[in-house]
Amino acid sequence: MSLLLEFSLTPLGKGESVGKHVARVLDIVDKSGVPYRVHSMGTVLEGDWETVFGVVKKCFRRMQKDCPRVILTLKADGRKGRAGRIAGKVAGLEKRLGRRLTKD
Repeated sequence: MSLLLEFSLTPLGKGESVGKHVARVLDIVDKSGVPYRVHSMGTVLEGDWETVFGVVKKCFRRMQKDCPRVILTLKADGRKGRAGRIAGKVAGLEKRLGRRLTKD
């Protein structure tokens, strides 16, 4: 089963700017080898259950090291027999609409 898992970690008690804490977590994600996409409100991982939850656990544990409180938000979508959905879902919508959906 392919799992898309979106997660967000929020360190509390560290002020308004938390970029250095998020960067440490994204370093773990990037080095994991798991396909991922970062967006402004979280990160989407794609893989099997154990692998993607293992990455999230490492990220959570890392943030816990220097943050007194951590909020974890998760959303998951599992589907049998499908891989490559991290890009394929967006590509399918763009094909239906006949245009790109990302505007900066």
